[in-house]
Amino acid sequence: MSAVILQNEIIHYEVLGRGRPIIFLHGWVGSWRYWIPAMQAASISFRTYALDLWGFGDSAKNPYYYAIENQTELLDQFLEEMGIGKIALVGHGLGAVIALLYTAKYPRFVDRLMTVCLPSDQNSINPRLNTTSPLELAGWLLDRSTSIDSVFVEAPKADQKAIQSSITGLQQVNLEELALNLSKPCLMVYGQGDPAVTMPPVEKSIFLPEHIHQIIFEQSGHFPMLDETSKFNRLLADFLSLSSGDSPRQLQLKEEWKRRVR
Repeated sequence: MSAVILQNEIIHYEVLGRGRPIIFLHGWVGSWRYWIPAMQAASISFRTYALDLWGFGDSAKNPYYYAIENQTELLDQFLEEMGIGKIALVGHGLGAVIALLYTAKYPRFVDRLMTVCLPSDQNSINPRLNTTSPLELAGWLLDRSTSIDSVFVEAPKADQKAIQSSITGLQQVNLEELALNLSKPCLMVYGQGDPAVTMPPVEKSIFLPEHIHQIIFEQSGHFPMLDETSKFNRLLADFLSLSSGDSPRQLQLKEEWKRRVR
């Protein structure tokens, strides 16, 4: 287990591979661990990092840091402590919110970002996330028969106050406006059957700027990276292989991917 000390508290992270840096940020349920398949796939060409946010996994449980702005500053402090320069960001749920906020505040440090199940506002988040224990949330969001232990094992480590604090903080944030004003290439991924985050109406994607693209995983719920792992990792690889500044509009879920993973 790797860790750094930030604000006199422990932040846990893991790293794989060599090359340009990618940061994976987990969501409201689970920890860094469910990113392992994506990290392993990407680590062939990139140096991949995944960290546990304040209140999750093996990082410190200090309610003082649970506010959404503190979670965002955690990422900045982590990058400074590790000496990491320009990055690609991949965030899921809460991690997608942090990736968006970080890119809006520190655009010079971000080359591109991929958001997975990014809420458009607080109302697009199922209220159950705010009232249910982390382990019960894992059971709700995942079919246990799939044996996805990376979420079930880690879920009880989360402080429910960290989930509640971050969701409450979104009352003060216009995520939709921030996303539309991004200056960096952004790929937005949603699971068609996600019960936790309601994706924006498909017709809204028509009005997205050229450098922002939305893709829907029709067979996925809240965890596309686990529900359709091969397809997700292929899309991630294609997104990361784009030249800096290129629009992700050219990326599609190719028919052969769908046949391969069904």
